[in-house]
Amino acid sequence: MTVPVGLVVLVGPPASGKTAFVHALVEQGRIGADAVVSSDEIRAELFGPSAAAAPCAATQDPRVFDERDRRVAARLAAGLTAVAESTNVTVQARRRLAALAERFGAPVTVLRFTQDEAVLHRQNEERARDDVSASDVSAYAAIMARDATPEKLRAEGAARVYDVPGPGQGTTAAEAARHFTFATPATPGRPDTTPDTTPDTAPGTAPGTVASEPPDSAPDTAP
Repeated sequence: MTVPVGLVVLVGPPASGKTAFVHALVEQGRIGADAVVSSDEIRAELFGPSAAAAPCAATQDPRVFDERDRRVAARLAAGLTAVAESTNVTVQARRRLAALAERFGAPVTVLRFTQDEAVLHRQNEERARDDVSASDVSAYAAIMARDATPEKLRAEGAARVYDVPGPGQGTTAAEAARHFTFATPATPGRPDTTPDTTPDTAPGTAPGTVASEPPDSAPDTAP
């Protein structure tokens, strides 16, 4: 599947494989590391490494999201792809990003990470961080199931919505990354708006599927 130049919004609960996926994209040379705009990484840059895994009450500083928006806007203004890596499960979180895309006339592609809750809990337990509780994971999963369906994402203005396969489908992050190709700008400063002709389901996903705001330790509350 080819992702056009523009804004790429990752949507998924904690422990759904978003970070591993973008790392695989970078390692395979599908995107540059500078294309990824991570709220957790910005938080660590601003407040130190321990801040990225801080309890949820300590993660809401608006400077994180202001800087996230600045970096996304800079890339979109230059006609480059920006990958917004955070949970983005709420309408409010996505609306803020969509406003940036609209400002620069950039298409929005949403990549959904839709693992079963049991898989999310298992992966959360295996992660080398303890800032996300089981109840946090369940809360995120419930919000996503309610507010981030393919139909709702398209109604919000997403041009493309794809599911990214993961452990629940027997797919590694590296394998999932190989399903996606990221377009390069056809003309400097002009996003690619080629109509989508690819199916919504990534190989390895179940039939019928389509295929931050704070870090992965608290529900999205960015304005």
